[in-house]
Parts: sequence; structure tokens; C-alpha cells
Amino acid sequence: MTIGLSDARKPVRSGLVIVDPLLGTPQRVIVMQFNPETLQRTLAPQATQAEGQGDRTEALRLVAAAVETWKFDAEIDATDQLDVPAPAGIHPQLATLELLIQPPSTRLRANQVLAEIGTLEIAPIESPLTLFVWGAARVLPVRLTELSITEDAFDADLNPIRATVSLGLRVLTVNDLPTGHRGAELYLAHLAQKERLASASAPAGLSALGLTAL
Repeated sequence: MTIGLSDARKPVRSGLVIVDPLLGTPQRVIVMQFNPETLQRTLAPQATQAEGQGDRTEALRLVAAAVETWKFDAEIDATDQLDVPAPAGIHPQLATLELLIQPPSTRLRANQVLAEIGTLEIAPIESPLTLFVWGAARVLPVRLTELSITEDAFDADLNPIRATVSLGLRVLTVNDLPTGHRGAELYLAHLAQKERLASASAPAGLSALGLTAL
């Protein structure tokens, strides 16, 4: 049986989901036009002491979940979707990403009014919860820590029509979010998924390392 290109399973798309932090309901789904070709992940353990310092009895203790960061580049190209009208180029897609790290203008105006009338304490603006989705096995609560945009093609009105967006994400853990927060529950589910995957890894013995005993 010959399997043609039309029969091949299409890869799922990666993206971001904006979630109401109280209700846990999706407010917006941002789908990557193209899945990034590479992902850079870094994990840093949270130990009880700095490297080479402190009580030796604490050397193996962990005080919190590891700090995990992700970096990747995403391509946005209006010329690849000629059947979709784009009078503003890719401005809408870029603006959607930029607003992930901007407070709403209405809240900024409201805070200005509070400051003008002499309000002594103005609460910081809480942003929606952002989830990074890379397949069903990776649904992570994150904070966008870096957003760099390189626009490299424009239409006749100077609207960008092609760009590379570099994103940096920090995974939010139970140490970043209050107990019962939807993001904290999603992080625990993600960690439990890692534990299940690790348990499925084929075990090895000391002999594979050329050892008979420790």
C-alpha cells in the first residue's frame, strides 16, 4: 500500500493559550503559523545553598521546583497565506504577542486617575495566565520574559509581511503561584507527566557502566 503526502498525519500546532486566572477558561488561543524548528530548554535546580557554600549536610536538599526556561524562534509570513486577506500585513499577529507583556490601556488610564486623586497605594495590574502548549504532553504555565521581533519584509504601505519572533519563557511553578491557582495545578500535572515518562524509560544496570558494585 502506498501512502501519499495527503495521507500523512499532519503535525499538531504549537502555541499559546491565554486563560482567565480565576475561572481557568481560555480567553484567546494563539497558534504558531509554523512550529519552531528547535527549542532551547534550561533547568536550574533550587538548592538550599550556593555552590560550594553552606552546611555540607544540606548539599542534596532542594528547596523548590527547578527554574525552567524555554527559548525559540517563531516565523510569521503573510506571503505563505495569500488566500487570507492581510491589509495590515502581520501587524495583528505581532500586536497580539506584544500585548502579552503590556497592561491594558484602560487599566493604565484608571491608575493615572487614582494617582491624580492622591491614592496612596495602587495595586499592580494582574495579567491573564499564559500557557505554552507543545503537544498534549507539554502544557505549561509561563511568563513571557523576552520578546524580540525582526521584521524583514514589508508591503508597499510599509506594513510588515514577514518576521522572526524570538520568545523567552519562564515556567511558573507552585513557588510562583498561590495554592489552588489554575497555573499551579497545571504545573503539578506537568511535573507528574514527566515522572510518568521517566518511569517508562528502560532501566539499566551498573554493568553498562563497567561496574560490578558501588
